[in-house]
Amino acid sequence: MNRFTGKTVLVSGAGSGLGRAIALAFAAEGASVVAAGRTAASLDETVGLIEADGGTAVAVTADVTDSALVQDLVRESVSRFGGLDIAVNNAGILRGTVPVGEVSEEDWDAVLRTNVTGVWLAMKHEIAHMKENGGGVIVNISSNLGAHLRIPNAAAYITSKAAVSALTRAAALDHIHQGIRINAVSPGASAAPMSLRPGENEAARAERMKSENPLGRVAEAEEVAAAVLYLASPAAASVVGTDLVVDSGSSA
Repeated sequence: MNRFTGKTVLVSGAGSGLGRAIALAFAAEGASVVAAGRTAASLDETVGLIEADGGTAVAVTADVTDSALVQDLVRESVSRFGGLDIAVNNAGILRGTVPVGEVSEEDWDAVLRTNVTGVWLAMKHEIAHMKENGGGVIVNISSNLGAHLRIPNAAAYITSKAAVSALTRAAALDHIHQGIRINAVSPGASAAPMSLRPGENEAARAERMKSENPLGRVAEAEEVAAAVLYLASPAAASVVGTDLVVDSGSSA
């Protein structure tokens, strides 16, 4: 399939994990991809993988917590490929994995600044372009930890992702009349570094999932990417303000 031929797609946090898988999936279906993130080397690797497969992509370094840099990122996307049709706001961090009373102010501020304010700033500038250019699609990457599921010692991350889910729904209602369709995907444990516990390798994670996860395994990054591409596609034209959980049954 080439559902996204002729479309420009911006993916933040595209240097590794889910972000890289999402960028590769869009490129494989014909999109021109802007791979954004803070680390140039990892973004270049993502672009290299896309180009090796015959796709089109460019790497742009940006920090989603800086409004001016996010505005420049959107402008650069439009400049490189002539527009911005789809944005996937995936950049996020996990810090402060201790009980609530022990979370440092530094970790709390960093997680909320990146995971919530970063998504808001990204949407702010993406929407500004889209509403003046015929609309578009935004998919925010939230988490099953937050609006759907809680675990101990992850309060900052859980709070931030619950906020992303709520922010997504609010933005969807505010901007659908401008032709901008906004949804979220909430992955659970997936085949990405963030789902590894400290000191845990992939084999140990796989063993842990056999008892912790109803499906008995993590979701593959490509499976999460497929959910994102569905929401971004014409097949989801009437899907507005949803939070699509892809967590192998964990929150069920």
